[in-house]
Amino acid sequence: MKAWFAQRPWKRAAAWLVFLGPLFYATYGFANWWATTRANVPSMAFDWERQIPFWPWTIFPYWTINVFYALSLFLARSKHTLDRHALRLVTATLVACTCFIVWPLHFSFGQPPVDGAPAFLFNALRGFDQPFNQAPSLHIALAVILWDWYRQFIRPLWARLVLHVWAFAICASVLTTWQHHFIDIPTGALLGLVCVWMWPLARVVSMRRAWQVTRDAQRWKLGGFYAVGAALFLAAALYGGGVWLWLAWPAASLAFVALNYIGFGARGFQMDGHGRMGWAARWIFAPYRLGAAINAWLWTRKLPASVEVAPGLRLGRRPTHDEWLAAGKPRLVSLCAELQMPAGVPHARCVSLLDLTVPPTVRLQRAAAVIEGQRRNADGAPVWVCCALGFSRSAAAVIAWLGRYGSAGGLAEAEDAVRRARPQIVLRPAWLSSLAQLHTAPKVSPHD
Repeated sequence: MKAWFAQRPWKRAAAWLVFLGPLFYATYGFANWWATTRANVPSMAFDWERQIPFWPWTIFPYWTINVFYALSLFLARSKHTLDRHALRLVTATLVACTCFIVWPLHFSFGQPPVDGAPAFLFNALRGFDQPFNQAPSLHIALAVILWDWYRQFIRPLWARLVLHVWAFAICASVLTTWQHHFIDIPTGALLGLVCVWMWPLARVVSMRRAWQVTRDAQRWKLGGFYAVGAALFLAAALYGGGVWLWLAWPAASLAFVALNYIGFGARGFQMDGHGRMGWAARWIFAPYRLGAAINAWLWTRKLPASVEVAPGLRLGRRPTHDEWLAAGKPRLVSLCAELQMPAGVPHARCVSLLDLTVPPTVRLQRAAAVIEGQRRNADGAPVWVCCALGFSRSAAAVIAWLGRYGSAGGLAEAEDAVRRARPQIVLRPAWLSSLAQLHTAPKVSPHD
């Protein structure tokens, strides 16, 4: 137990708490004050919200978020995870309060009188919280962040169920205490997801450091295309109102896809080396991923899932679990940044590349090395190289492997072999130029 306590960065946690507490009250209070100076502060509410019951006792789970907020900082096992968690809290606070100032909203119907024990907590809340600061709900954003934080420490199933119920109770209480309108909940959840996505707890590059504005004209073109799509969805959401407001989700998703093409790159999709995407990224990009999956099905539904290019080496689209089983449980190598590998597939590897863009030669070199590593460890099983369609990214990776590790006489012969096996491949001159540079680069170990 003594060693457990010694391993925690207590002083750093205390310093973060000393910083975060005043930051919250200063920014949140300023946003409240700013709203009171406005002549007219609008409200966004649906008629059905007046049917939501007012349950005074739910102020107790509502307030528990303060305890979990302060305690969370002292559970960190390392300075790295502590700093990332604290930066999530800082980001949520600053972004939410900026929204409150730029787009102030107020809660449109007052709370009934409250007595007993809940009255004390309601009165304490009113001491610093006015009926403003609505969307996005900072309460919901913090609940998402804290839920993700605490679940890393909990392993027993019953304890995880308690955590899920607690998080749900906190989120539901913003409605049953009549603190927020419904629109505040999905917007607050999106803010929480973005904070989790921006500051991953794993020792990987944060999104802030991943940002590098590209000079690739094709990436700018695609980024602009997705930005226009985001604007159209947002316009439809605002114009339609009501249930059409849910179109703001695909609008946000496409906006982040545009940012990936312009600056974050494939890292923005947060696909790990085994073809699984971080949970926050899965939700942020869910509408885009659905569209990408439908697009892949439309293009490849009449084609075989994969074709054999060389003995033990297959090329195709991202398989379903059943297709993977039917192919003899091959080792998978994915070049897809936006679509995950099917669940339950062991030993899958991923070298994520943005769709419709040409990667630098070093990434193709890396892909070839990963294919070689999978072949060496396949124990007789085939290796299936895939992307969304199996037309460009995976085709280039197979050509790279054939040219550097296979029996092909060179890249031209490798390209011919791939085209014979899968005539539908699409490799623009820029792809061939990137592949042509492989012969000057040193080989990469499959285990690097």
